[in-house]
Formats: sequence, C-alpha cells, structure tokens
Amino acid sequence: MKLLVIAGPPSAGKTALVKQIVRRLQGEMRIAFLKIDVVKAFEDIELRKEFNIITRKWYSGDLCPDHAGVMIMADAIEWAASNYSDLLIIESAGLCLRCSPYLNQGLGVVVLSSISGIHTPEKMGAMVSLADIAIVTKIDLISQAEREVMTQKIKEVHPGVILMETNALQGTSLHHLYALIKDSPDIEEENLLLKGNPPLGTCTICIGKKEIGWKHHFGIIQKLDGQTAEYLYRGE
Repeated sequence: MKLLVIAGPPSAGKTALVKQIVRRLQGEMRIAFLKIDVVKAFEDIELRKEFNIITRKWYSGDLCPDHAGVMIMADAIEWAASNYSDLLIIESAGLCLRCSPYLNQGLGVVVLSSISGIHTPEKMGAMVSLADIAIVTKIDLISQAEREVMTQKIKEVHPGVILMETNALQGTSLHHLYALIKDSPDIEEENLLLKGNPPLGTCTICIGKKEIGWKHHFGIIQKLDGQTAEYLYRGE
C-alpha cells in the first residue's frame, strides 16, 4: 500500500486537491481516506458520496491534531490495509506549525494558498521544510509577480522540495503529482517513523495548568526578555 500525507493551513485547498487525486487515480487504485481534525469535519462524507471510496475521520479534541495523528497513524494504516487499499490518503487538520505529520515513507505534501501572503512559507515551519512536495493553489487569483515571489520563498525554506502550482478546483498542472504517487514505493509498516523531531516535551500547559507567566510553570520555559529560541529549564 502507498501512503500520501497531505498537510497545510485551513482553507488552503487540501480537500480540493484530494478530490483531484481521487478522481484521477480511482480507476487504477483502491483508495482509502482519513481526515484528522479538531472539532468538526465533513470531508470524509463528501468524498464517500462523490467517489464511493472508504473514508474515516478522527477528532483530536483536547489533543494537538498532529499529536493525535501520531497516536492513530498505525491503526489507520492497519484499517486501510485490511480493506485491501492500494493508497491511503491522510489529510491533516493543518493547525500545528511545530510538528510535522510526515513519515519516513510515503509522500508528504504541503498545500499552500497563494492568497495567504508571500511570507506564508516562512511561517509554516516543518510543515514546509520536511515536505516532499509543495503545491501552491489558487494561482488564478494573484499576479504572476506574486506567484514568483511565493515560489521563491518556498525554495528558500526548502530548496529540495518538488514544487507545483495549480488551481485545485480545475486540477491544472497536476500530472507530475499523479505520476509521483503511482511510482512511490509501498510502505513497510514495521519501519515507519516520524520524519521530523517531535517537540521538546510535554509542558505544564498541556497537562492543565492555567496560570500565565513563566514563574508558575516548570520544565521547558521561555521569558520575554530572552532570545526567541532560548529555552530555559526550571524545576525537576
């Protein structure tokens, strides 16, 4: 089975891209789809109705969506494989800029909207820098100069990324993507790992402390008068 993990900020066009992929490859592959979101999602229903593929969704609730994705990823792969799927597509919630939902196998695709601003690639962290493929959507809504600046910013963040531009609603210029998916090797379940490094550790905020200010917390902390990436350790 092949694996495709699609990430990107909300409203970037992830689901529109998924629909183009399913529409193009459905005749050649049995496709399974999983949507990970926080509170509510309808993508699984839309894809099941439109394409009659098997779909599931998972709400992370109180967990970070990428945290939840790591927790359920093995179960999702087992579910898709048990249904004899040739391709599993996982669409992330796209909310966490610190984590990366990509694995050391399969393909990781980041979807970026061209109307989100030219500095967006620099703000997305590992979601861009660890992706195999970057797809810029809604290119019909900006000028050629803005498109060129956007693509240049992506290349600065991740020089080796495979870059494509599309209007995902029409599916323009995606033939290379389809070929990459079909040519990607099958995953080996026993050797799957996260592609990026996880965050430093569980923080006191994650376990429920509501007080503000570093003096009320322990573990990894930061102060306003420190450097942006300067981490301090407080407590045991």
